[in-house]
Amino acid sequence: MLIQGEKRMDVNKAIFIGRLIKDPVNKKLSSGTDVCSAVLATNYSYKDSKTKKMQDKVDFHNLIFWGRLAQIVEKYIKKGDKIYVEGRISTRNWDDKNKVRHYKTEIIVSELIMLGGKKREESNKAVVKEETSIEEIDIDEE
Repeated sequence: MLIQGEKRMDVNKAIFIGRLIKDPVNKKLSSGTDVCSAVLATNYSYKDSKTKKMQDKVDFHNLIFWGRLAQIVEKYIKKGDKIYVEGRISTRNWDDKNKVRHYKTEIIVSELIMLGGKKREESNKAVVKEETSIEEIDIDEE
């Protein structure tokens, strides 16, 4: 726990770099607010202790984008694109019609950096940078 003056501050921050496994899904709420959901895949390799062979593991993360960020994702991000996101972890729960409790953990995204992917026109890059404070970075892929 961090203490700032008289206030107590907790930290809930998640950082991911990965690829979208399908196109984002956008909705406009009755209030007019844009919301977008997407699923990000991250992977890592480890050495299996029994077989001594390298194994790959993939994790999937539910992402939620709100407002202007949701509009940017809808316009510029597609399946397979590599992105960097920062946000907070949020778990929500609900009971279905059979009174079974369900839980879903999501990352409420507050920052986004596009890490290359499909080549975009230079003019699109400029618009994204001007309208939002997100960045696009081309990286060499192995």
